[in-house]
Amino acid sequence: MANKVPEVTVYFWIIKVLTTGMGETASDYLAHRLGPIPAVGLGGVGLVASLVLQFAVRRYVAWVYWTAIVMVSVFGTMAADVLHAGLGVPYTISTPLFMVALATVFAIWYASERTLSIHTINTRRRETFYWATVLATFALGTAAGDLTATIGLGYLGSAVLFAVAICVPALAHGGGILGAVTAFWSAYVITRPLGASIADWMALPRSRGGLDWGLGPVTLSWTVAILGFVAYLAVSRRDVQSDTVAV
Repeated sequence: MANKVPEVTVYFWIIKVLTTGMGETASDYLAHRLGPIPAVGLGGVGLVASLVLQFAVRRYVAWVYWTAIVMVSVFGTMAADVLHAGLGVPYTISTPLFMVALATVFAIWYASERTLSIHTINTRRRETFYWATVLATFALGTAAGDLTATIGLGYLGSAVLFAVAICVPALAHGGGILGAVTAFWSAYVITRPLGASIADWMALPRSRGGLDWGLGPVTLSWTVAILGFVAYLAVSRRDVQSDTVAV
């Protein structure tokens, strides 16, 4: 089986941030329109369907992969929101809980495969670990972003905080402090609260510190942007990994 995930390029990070923001506003939009329970059910069906398709293909396919990422973003947001709004678990508790969950997935993955590199997602087991990790990062990022927004920073302040934070792994890797795999997953986690904070700031009313552009328009505009970038990658294939396997 060929490697099932894209190469990490500037387009990867752009689309990743866009999917996190789109997932945040789409989740809220569906919850307001349909109600929390139908929205979670619909999101769960979409997630399962997209992952079944992703596991069915034998190589990386841009639109298949990014559809799965979008659905993980939507459902991951719902999972964190249900834990907070539905079960009353504060973000100060859910954030460390999701951190433990992510660390547990990493530990089991490494113990099993001896690597966490995205250049080795070429077996069913590694692909399963990969998507479990992705889901955990989205849930953690959602809780962390909402935590910073509700403790005084607001959505714009949170966006600035995470924009600075995401530079740290890159600089640490460039300076030889962090390895490539650790730097990648550190930045990957931060993309979630970064994108979600920006999207919330754009969509939410001014009374909550936002620009009041609306959940629907922001979701639609970010979706169009995602479609544009994914279409470009599908045609150009600039994000297809080479056959060389890195450990």
